Amino acid sequence: MNLPTIALFTGDPAGIGPELTQKLLQHPISQQAGKIILIGQKGSLQTTHLVQWHDWSEFESPAFPAATANEHNGAYMLAALAEGVALVRDGHADAFCFAPLNKSALRMGGMTQEDELRWFAEFLNFKGVCGELNVLESLWTSRVTSHVALKHVSDLITSRKVFDSIEMIDQALKASGIPSPRLAVCGLNPHNGDNGNYGDEEGKIIAPGIEMARKAGIDVEGPFPSDTAFVRALRPDHGYDGVVTMYHDQGQIAMKLLGFEKGVTVHGGLPIPICTPAHGTAYDIAGKNMAQPQAMCNAFMLACRMGLHHQQKQSSAASEAEARG
Repeated sequence: MNLPTIALFTGDPAGIGPELTQKLLQHPISQQAGKIILIGQKGSLQTTHLVQWHDWSEFESPAFPAATANEHNGAYMLAALAEGVALVRDGHADAFCFAPLNKSALRMGGMTQEDELRWFAEFLNFKGVCGELNVLESLWTSRVTSHVALKHVSDLITSRKVFDSIEMIDQALKASGIPSPRLAVCGLNPHNGDNGNYGDEEGKIIAPGIEMARKAGIDVEGPFPSDTAFVRALRPDHGYDGVVTMYHDQGQIAMKLLGFEKGVTVHGGLPIPICTPAHGTAYDIAGKNMAQPQAMCNAFMLACRMGLHHQQKQSSAASEAEARG
């Protein structure tokens, strides 16, 4: 099987993205795990003959000032995201990986969606279930609600959404090379609701969603009290591959405490693999050669694994279509 081809974008030009990308390109994994189509500014990085620069509208755009979020770098980032997604969608690459983005700049540059995930979905005209998945080494998390005010979380949780989040992380784990994932689901309330004393979402909403997933053949357990779910997940003798949380910080606090500079975000549910480091643009150290590249390297490696699965899936689909005549 051929190595996967990764469309790789250098990220926010005002942040640490170009530095992270340069350090990734200097790491042996960038040459061993996949082929690279690089989306960025001409001359901004040192590359070898193994890296193919993508010729696009902003290839020769002038340098951007460091640590500055404005409509210019926002529009540049949106144009680059469109290029990367289109390369995978049109079969020129197998996965898309990008360095950190600045959401404020994206909005100033024209993004009207909640976040880049919704922007990707709209660009791809994808109407199905999608959501952010966070990955730290062998542990994955998904969440039923995401970038919403905490006061709205309870009203937004439904049994169907619980099932969708379980199914999405199960499929993504399989695409990353784990054939039979084991999943745990968090409750919402303190002490899992304490038999209804602190809330009844666990029994009325979350448990039925888990049962739907079990009937669909997914290996999932819960709901567990959220203050012990990650302890259970990390047990070496009987742990879990993924944890489904009910809201953003329920999982993100745990994951970032476990490894802030190593985590990866996967844009789950979309028809193409998209990976990025789970940290931000770090304007405070932009241009100072202080950025740690581990999360960027991890994002690239995960994109390669998922890209290989995507390549195989596309090849199988093409063979089946040819056989049908």
